[in-house]
Amino acid sequence: MLLSLRRDLARVAEAARAPAMQAYMKSELPFWGVSAVKLKALCRALFAAQTFASAEDWRAAVLALWRGAERREERYAAIALSGVRAAKPFQDLDALPMYEEMIVTGAWWDYVDPLAAHRIGPLLAAYPREMRKILFGWGRSPNLWRRRSAILCQLSFGKATDVALLYACIEPSLSSKEFFLQKATGWALRQLARTEPREVLRYVKAHRAELSPLSQREALKHLAPAVPRAKRAPKT
Repeated sequence: MLLSLRRDLARVAEAARAPAMQAYMKSELPFWGVSAVKLKALCRALFAAQTFASAEDWRAAVLALWRGAERREERYAAIALSGVRAAKPFQDLDALPMYEEMIVTGAWWDYVDPLAAHRIGPLLAAYPREMRKILFGWGRSPNLWRRRSAILCQLSFGKATDVALLYACIEPSLSSKEFFLQKATGWALRQLARTEPREVLRYVKAHRAELSPLSQREALKHLAPAVPRAKRAPKT
């Protein structure tokens, strides 16, 4: 599969774009120079008919792409392969070690964020009791990418957000100077504010001394229009 992927990537690559893409992503791995739109279409075509004999076969295929990658788009393709329709029956707790490996070894936002939101998040929704305990631990991990994943995994949950879990994952990083944790905290709170604006206002106010200015700006970014102003008392 890796050879087929590389052949297709080489066919659509724009080599002149690759150095700028690598510089922007601060990547040790070089790029082919394939745009996100072209990569998505390529993966859809390449993986459309893909089947797996077992969960083990699927995980082996994903990790073969991930571990064997020589250019960054090949790891993007591994993430895409992990979410194909044929893999739906295998999205269970046995998949978690694979996703954790990808998060820890990927160690950058372009890998970690989709894995957190689209792989770890659904596992939390499907296995809340088990995943809650795991994510509570990730929120306290010395590894910042586990921490970021724990904070971001509920981005799409809306009213189903486990607010207590979110806060439990945020709070160990409240005083962190790490940009990626400050940004993740603000992003997660901003998403929560779409359905729970007053709760986010309360939380930011309660933790104003601990939350970084970046986290506060991100959390409150779209909040003013969402929270109606109190009506003025009629003049007498």
